[in-house]
Amino acid sequence: MGDPRESSRRRGQGELEVQVLSALRASPGPASTAWVRQELGDGLAYTTVITILTRLLVKGVVTREKSGRSFVWSPVAAEADLAALRMRKVLDGESDREAVLASFVTALPRDDELLLRELLRGEREQEN
Repeated sequence: MGDPRESSRRRGQGELEVQVLSALRASPGPASTAWVRQELGDGLAYTTVITILTRLLVKGVVTREKSGRSFVWSPVAAEADLAALRMRKVLDGESDREAVLASFVTALPRDDELLLRELLRGEREQEN
């Protein structure tokens, strides 16, 4: 068994959402909350998984449909969409957006900076 500190460590912002979304993508079809919880495999409470799924529903990255007395869940957004959502969330929490964006762009590798410039000019189609 692993180090007990590993299972009790605090997850980073959005990390659990990414794990839940990855589990949904691994599902052969719409997945129940219990299935997602089992796939995550680290003893999360059922209510925690429901909370994360509901947050993802509000963000528009999963859908749910009634199945018996509960719901089944499906992903609708690509991982890139979820990463972009996290980036916007961080940016929204900052008071000097211009400084944050400038720092972000200047820290990009040259190829990524050129790609971003192309996207902003509309010279490249986004792939989904």
